[in-house]
Amino acid sequence: MNAKTPDHLQSNQITSPAGKDSTGKWKDPKRYMWLLGPALPGIGLAALTGYAVAPKKLKALAWTGPALVHGIIPALDRAIGEDQSNPPESAVKTLEQDKYYDRIVKAFIPTQYAMTFMGAWLASRKNTPLDDKIGLTLTVGAINGVGINTAHELGHKSNKLNKLLAMAALAPTGYTHFVVEHNFGHHKRVATPEDPASSRMGESFWKFLPRTVVGGIKSSIKIEKARLARKGKNFWSLDNELLQGWAMSAGFFGATTLVCGPRAVPFLAAQAVYGASLLESVNYIEHYGLLRQKDKNGQYERTQPEHSWNSNHIVTNLFLYQLQRHSDHHAHPQRSFQALRHFEKAPQLPGGYASMLLPAYLPQWWYETMDKRVIDHYEGDLSKINWDPDRKAELMARYADYAAEVAAEAKARRESGKSEAA
Repeated sequence: MNAKTPDHLQSNQITSPAGKDSTGKWKDPKRYMWLLGPALPGIGLAALTGYAVAPKKLKALAWTGPALVHGIIPALDRAIGEDQSNPPESAVKTLEQDKYYDRIVKAFIPTQYAMTFMGAWLASRKNTPLDDKIGLTLTVGAINGVGINTAHELGHKSNKLNKLLAMAALAPTGYTHFVVEHNFGHHKRVATPEDPASSRMGESFWKFLPRTVVGGIKSSIKIEKARLARKGKNFWSLDNELLQGWAMSAGFFGATTLVCGPRAVPFLAAQAVYGASLLESVNYIEHYGLLRQKDKNGQYERTQPEHSWNSNHIVTNLFLYQLQRHSDHHAHPQRSFQALRHFEKAPQLPGGYASMLLPAYLPQWWYETMDKRVIDHYEGDLSKINWDPDRKAELMARYADYAAEVAAEAKARRESGKSEAA
């Protein structure tokens, strides 16, 4: 259920004349900036090491993760602004063939494991204060949450090694089923009421969270059972990718507990929950209120760029491997991060994904930020929105007047465009 990028969106790409070398070929101006991605667990490891050396003087380092995700990265997004580079279609093949980018993504994982182990060791020490343990948990969980994005990039590749590495990146959060559900569930059902990973307008993050977690696990089991059945195997086969991933998590948690002791268990569990919740908060942001329409036969239309919320803020793009160029990702799921493109006419968020996390946690702030943006996107046609069924009637009544104004303005723009064309 993916689509080629429509011509009217192709014509609205940001192009970057500066991204050309002396031969006139496009080159990636962010080539070395991408190293910020695998540097993130290195920053976390350095912070935890500093805390281990001087836990009283450098107490604040225990809180490095939340500070980065909820403070520093959003602030840098606002200060630096949007990404002005965009690869042309002619450069995509060359970018895809450059192994440098693949090595960058994989470089995240070894340091991720070292950082997680260091956090477990620090949190399991008897003399570590409770507030420091909380900070350490959130720091490791935040960076492992970003690590899920590494798994997302690798999981879309077809070879077995990349899938195993994707599960390895997910193992510290215990969320390895994501590799199965995301590729074969979410990408098929995105922007429909049937998709547990697509949020509905009027649905708070806290209502969405249990629905997407439970729904995602159920979906992954159903998908994997069907895949194994096609091969004549049962669920308990060694080929079961869910069991492989869960075994990785159990092995990592068990080995870490064996070394650090039973006091590491609460830390491991809590950082996993926080890291997984960061993934689901991004899922909440990416498709809020957007809906693929049905044709006359009752079939959903193909996924289009209009079915994902995008952002082009450069700092979050660098840390999240351009996940914010989400429309192009759904159009080309196997396209590597360095080749994803931004389109001005795709739905745009008011800030980078990192900037939207705190509003997502606070329902009233989120609704004030996003609900009218959804209505604007659909030019006042409330029938096109993916509503929370429990609040649909209430919200349609609340926004009726605003939707009518938006619809009238959209009609006036269309008529003005027709008269100018004539």
